[in-house]
Amino acid sequence: MATFLFDKFIFGPVKSRRLGASLGINLLPLESKYCNFNCIYCECGFTPKVHTQVKTKLPARVEIHDLLAKELAEMRSSLKIIDTITFAGNGEPTLHPEFAEIVDDTIMLRDQLFPEAKIAVLSNATRIVQPFIHNALSKVDYNILKLDSVNEETIRLINCPSGNFNLSVILENLGNFKNLTVQSMFFRGIYKNKPVDNSTGPDVDALVETISGLNPEHVMLYTISRDTPVDNLRKIKSVELEEIAEKFRNKGLDVSVSS
Repeated sequence: MATFLFDKFIFGPVKSRRLGASLGINLLPLESKYCNFNCIYCECGFTPKVHTQVKTKLPARVEIHDLLAKELAEMRSSLKIIDTITFAGNGEPTLHPEFAEIVDDTIMLRDQLFPEAKIAVLSNATRIVQPFIHNALSKVDYNILKLDSVNEETIRLINCPSGNFNLSVILENLGNFKNLTVQSMFFRGIYKNKPVDNSTGPDVDALVETISGLNPEHVMLYTISRDTPVDNLRKIKSVELEEIAEKFRNKGLDVSVSS
């Protein structure tokens, strides 16, 4: 039940199997999760109620700029290496009202101080239907966008999206990215007295077919590795994750597995 929140707006670098030495940018509150998903497996815990989120203050664009500039300058002067600058943190980064402008600031600072580094965004993909979000994401090197299922009933059970969630519109927009990485979480358990398992049978086959049709540059498959807000969820076995990965590889896709 214990969950994890980042306690800084700029954090790391952390070692990532896919992204190398990754310096994180958290555009969200330090004291609580801020997201339009309420994933039952999220390491940040459950999403607070909307009225709580409204009162939560997000870091200003200038604050993020200054913190990032300071951190990158110090790392450059001490000859440290950064492979990736990654928007991640305590929820959905594209919810920040100045997300697009902060992406532009980050590109500028990267070009000045760490031109060899890539920029990545970890997102649940719900906001890519907004033109200014889509445009901002098109500027970064790695769009790592979540898709745990293409069964809307399964998505509503495990991701619990808020607002007007429209899977078909999201899938249409995902197909428009040239620099797309799709990230999928697989697990099983019980939630609200219902069995949860997106790792077998028709769910997986449909997901493989849909993602292959999006023609992503990369597919990232993973399972639970930290505490979750729902106690009776469990990770799938490494061999099961590899079997799913093989289905993607049979479609000619580049796949990485974290179990």
